[in-house]
Amino acid sequence: MTNETPTSETSAVQPTTLDGLGCYLLGGQPASAREIITEAAEAEALGLEVAFISERYNKKEAVTLSGAAGAVTERITIATGATNHNTRHPMVTAGFARTMQSLTGGRFVLGLGRGIPKVQDAHGIPRITTAELEDFVGIIRRLFRGETVRDHNGPAGSWPVLSIDPTLDEYLPMGIVAFGQNTLELAGRCFDQVVLHTYFTDETTVRCVETVKRAAEKAGRDPDAVKVWACFATIGDHIPEQRRLMKSVGRLGTYLQGYGRLLVRTNGWDEAVLDRFLADPVARARGLDIVGTPEQLEHAAELIPPQWLAAAATGSPAQCVAAVRHQFDLGCDGVIMHGSTPAELTPIVEEYRRTIDR
Repeated sequence: MTNETPTSETSAVQPTTLDGLGCYLLGGQPASAREIITEAAEAEALGLEVAFISERYNKKEAVTLSGAAGAVTERITIATGATNHNTRHPMVTAGFARTMQSLTGGRFVLGLGRGIPKVQDAHGIPRITTAELEDFVGIIRRLFRGETVRDHNGPAGSWPVLSIDPTLDEYLPMGIVAFGQNTLELAGRCFDQVVLHTYFTDETTVRCVETVKRAAEKAGRDPDAVKVWACFATIGDHIPEQRRLMKSVGRLGTYLQGYGRLLVRTNGWDEAVLDRFLADPVARARGLDIVGTPEQLEHAAELIPPQWLAAAATGSPAQCVAAVRHQFDLGCDGVIMHGSTPAELTPIVEEYRRTIDR
């Protein structure tokens, strides 16, 4: 699970990389986008393999944040997790990815996602289909091979000419955030990595991993070449209680508000429980993980069954490490320790590193 030990000359600043461990930068709603500079450096100092960057249309625009994270790091991979392909012209997205590869020396993964239908509808952004994503991946692959795409007319759109550089011959790693069956199968067919959703049960996680790997094999690809990342809430007891509530109850509550029906059906949970949650006045406070008061979060905790929140790493550093390692037992190739900053993850990562050979 680790690379070779670095030389004594670099060990002080370049810890052994913990392959298969990642985190998100600027999780939730940061006070300032500049926090990514500190967090990216801290994630690298911990020895994490990948730093993921999500996108919200405020202080978390993915292109800007990716550039900042890439500029202040030397080793860690930077991945969007995720942006949407249809909010920028394909030449703009291709240029973003090419610039990031150049800036980071090849440490970039372009991660895509479907987005949230309610948000897309509100902003007048077309909902994303599986066919569009697959078509878009094909376009990007061709552009990074130096091809000129002429008179393209496909599910992703129509363009007379698309071209980056005819001398270019590079491979751009691409990922996708996946939830449903079609997206998981798409990940296996044409993506290099897939990020699963937070608060998936063990059974759901196993099923998703098997779906991705099976689709890769059916497409004639090496299943092991498609990396499946668990997005696993990791919230240790060393974090203050109210902050833990925001990161757990607040975050899951926000998911239930945004696309609860999909999450509940995916996990085989009781939809009647979801109905009661959504009917409660607390559920009308949009974005519980951002604006939820302590009283609202405590009330929401009474509405959400403990077993729904159990798909997470909680407790002492040792308990969190055991839960993280269990995700590998379920078949995942990597674990994104979600919901905590790199600084908050430090005691957990230190325990993970200390117990690697046990």
